[in-house]
Amino acid sequence: MNALDTVVGSGMKITCRSEELAEKLAVVGRGVSTRTSVHVLTGILMRSAGEQLTLAATDMEISLRLSLDANVEDGGSIVVPGRLLVDIARLLPPGEVTVEYRPEEGVARLTCGPASYALHTFSAEDFPRLPELTAGETFAVERQAFLDTVSKVSRSASRDESRPVLTGILMRFAEGKLVMAATDSYRLSVKETVLTQGPAHDVEAIVPARALGELTRIAQASSANELQVGIQENQVVFDTDGVALTARRIDGQFPNYKQLVPESFEAEVDVPRDEFLDVVRRTALMAQRKSPLRVRFEEGQVTVSAQTQDVGEAHESLPIRYAGDTIEIGFNADFLRDGLESVTEDRVRLKLISPLRPGLIQGEGDDFLYLIMPIRLAG
Repeated sequence: MNALDTVVGSGMKITCRSEELAEKLAVVGRGVSTRTSVHVLTGILMRSAGEQLTLAATDMEISLRLSLDANVEDGGSIVVPGRLLVDIARLLPPGEVTVEYRPEEGVARLTCGPASYALHTFSAEDFPRLPELTAGETFAVERQAFLDTVSKVSRSASRDESRPVLTGILMRFAEGKLVMAATDSYRLSVKETVLTQGPAHDVEAIVPARALGELTRIAQASSANELQVGIQENQVVFDTDGVALTARRIDGQFPNYKQLVPESFEAEVDVPRDEFLDVVRRTALMAQRKSPLRVRFEEGQVTVSAQTQDVGEAHESLPIRYAGDTIEIGFNADFLRDGLESVTEDRVRLKLISPLRPGLIQGEGDDFLYLIMPIRLAG
């Protein structure tokens, strides 16, 4: 794999549009580390060569890199404090901005109209070498299909870093489709998406959910129909509209999600998605201090209720077509809402076994599932 070469020990002078510099820095600045004692990781690498200025940042979990057109008088590389540079660029007046670095001074000077700044720099030689996308190592996928799949499952990824594998999303390309899965051990999301583009052979990786969130934020603003994906031994690289995002692959064994889904259910309820979601949202206001939502299915209606001591209680019913045995089950209010919001169809199917067994939420098709663990109800 090629690396982002760094030119060190020389001066640098470039001129570009302040508006474009601010726009590009706002993107790459999201890769700057905010939780490190390694000073160079708090900076943004500025590398000039030919007629391009390349910007890069990394926190060693993800990295972001892009380029913009510039008038390069002297090529070279410097690392400038990232957050400060982003804030300065955002507030610069319109027009041309010049960035000049002289090794003997050890500072980068930014000049834009009447505004002038001198910023202390870090050594570009200490900046990590970043992987590159190269021809033959990547494949194209439909941008919107990929992003829609991420949005369906990302809420279920864990934020508990003591179990790193659960903070990632399993991404598998196989047999003309993309499968993504995420779980925090309390709920599980799985989405299958048929693709017309993909790799020549089956590949998979566990990718940090944060990285796919950043990719979604960047790619949503893109007009391109596809994005490039490269799965390497230790990293996954994405490229969309000239923005390259590299994510560290998470080592470990992702849970066998197929074994987590019950083979059969005792009851299946079909409800209108929007109306039921509104009921859950309203009632959840009273589910505070980790109080559960009570969801009661009985003939002709579903009733959602919540009670928090010293706060109050709420009950709301919705007529549905249901004629089975009465089932009352408790769910985490946020998890239930997330599951319903992940369904985009007009109708939602809820499959249940008992108050102590997980429930399944699906739309009108079978390409998405959301498994949610119940909460034992008192009384």
